[in-house]
Amino acid sequence: MAALETGLLAATVGCVLANSFEVVAKAAQAQFVLQNSAEVGVARKWIPHLAVLEGAGAAGLVLGLLGLPLLGLAAAAGLVLFFAGAVIAHVRARVFHNLAFPLAFLALAVAAGTHFARSIG
Repeated sequence: MAALETGLLAATVGCVLANSFEVVAKAAQAQFVLQNSAEVGVARKWIPHLAVLEGAGAAGLVLGLLGLPLLGLAAAAGLVLFFAGAVIAHVRARVFHNLAFPLAFLALAVAAGTHFARSIG
């Protein structure tokens, strides 16, 4: 069980780091963000709003790690929904060449949710 807990904690920290990187990239309107958004049919005007949502999720995970596990669980659930939407956008647009990225972020969010769910009870 200790290995599982350690793995889930590491995945939660990884989720915070990965999402924080993406928030910065979205805020800076990095070329790969603009290109990917255009490919899947997300208008450029939505990128800042998506960055705020993703940033709120990452911040909630941090607060969960700092002692507010219910908030961490809620943030993880929000990120699961966020990345499920990203996967759906990729599939709908038939953009499969980089589908691994939203799937990986989705897996990290699920692991973070599992971490907080186990810590609650």
